[in-house]
Amino acid sequence: MAAADQPPASEPLPQHGSASSQRPKHVSLWRHRDFMKLWAGDTVSVFGSELVLFALPLIAVQLLHADAFEMGVLATLESAAFLLISLPAGAWVDRLPKRLVIVSGDIIRAAILLTIPLTWAFDALSMVQLYLVAAGVGIVSVFFDIANQSYLPELVDGEAISDGNGKLQASQQTAGVAGPTLASGLVTAIGAPLTIGLTSICMGLSSILVGLIRHRETPRPAEGRAGFVAEIREGLGFVLGHPLLRRITACTGLTNFASSGIFALLVLYALTTLGLHQVELGIIMSVASAGGILGALTAAWVQKILGEGTSIAVSALIGGLCFLGVPLASVLPALPTLLISWFLVTWAIVVYNIAQVSFRQRLCPKPLLGRMNASIRFLVWGPMPVGAFLAGILGDRLGVTTTMWILAACALLGSLPVLASRLLRMRELPRELDLLAEATDPISPSAEAEGRG
Repeated sequence: MAAADQPPASEPLPQHGSASSQRPKHVSLWRHRDFMKLWAGDTVSVFGSELVLFALPLIAVQLLHADAFEMGVLATLESAAFLLISLPAGAWVDRLPKRLVIVSGDIIRAAILLTIPLTWAFDALSMVQLYLVAAGVGIVSVFFDIANQSYLPELVDGEAISDGNGKLQASQQTAGVAGPTLASGLVTAIGAPLTIGLTSICMGLSSILVGLIRHRETPRPAEGRAGFVAEIREGLGFVLGHPLLRRITACTGLTNFASSGIFALLVLYALTTLGLHQVELGIIMSVASAGGILGALTAAWVQKILGEGTSIAVSALIGGLCFLGVPLASVLPALPTLLISWFLVTWAIVVYNIAQVSFRQRLCPKPLLGRMNASIRFLVWGPMPVGAFLAGILGDRLGVTTTMWILAACALLGSLPVLASRLLRMRELPRELDLLAEATDPISPSAEAEGRG
């Protein structure tokens, strides 16, 4: 996730050491009203998403008695759209107001999810219904997620991007802590279908908050646009043409391939193979997300101590090693093993994501953000439906536990692209767009010098 494309002519290249390269001190995000609205809306939305993440597989396993293959198909449909439509979606998002895409995405997903409690009320709920909902929400989420990740650089200056990502990650992980516990309580009290119905309220509130943002994007002139295919190629070229982005993309894609398979079978594995209760599963997911909160709070400190590039490589290795705790739970005490391993996995993932997402957001020209993020999503999320579908087949034929061992080993192998690279020795990642013109693989001497700082 080709030689690097040059930045658009309308984007002047920064000059090293020039006065123009001195960045003004940014306003604190706590006083940035538009960012606070985005942050609040994102927080509400991810709380709703946590309810769906917990309740949807429970409906499949407990109410519809799904087997390993059906769980694999369900997880495949949740992420298949990122493989099928990410690239054209990125080109569309770059042509549309990103705030409008985010608001519309919340509203449409809320409407789709409402069909689950409605069909349940009429005793018509089926796996086909879950498949359709998973596919529909997945399609909308492609546009929503690309716009959401591309919108932050529109609101804040480059020096505040990492801080903004840290705050957004903290909210997401906080939702991850409270969400599973809240979801397990709601499922016990009102049932999984009505729990999913409550997400519509969360997403509706999110759409209102983001809709209140006053900032308006400057649309890209229609006469300055290349053809649709050329724009898609430009986004892919930016990602594939940068040696550091290639390494990061390979690591993330391989890890997502393995982790999506693990997630596809996790509920079935925990409830049937390990004999855990749904409340215990909720506790595991909540404690794991507490690791994510710690990751969001410590990411800046880790980058300061280890360096930006080194923190990416080290966190990828730690996450890969800790994925082995999932199959180890079948031979060690299940609850504490999963608690510890998932806590460390989530901590490592958040530290990794804050560093690499902030890097690519500040590196990419704004007119290319949607296509860059779409290209990344295609290359790193595209393997997810493949991993989930393969997990369903392997789980059905080899058994769930054996499949978990295979997938955990794949997750560990996913760290190799960044470990076997100069990222491991880079204290500072490059920020200047004109490095793209010089970068080759391996990294050119000038790029390496700039990167190490």
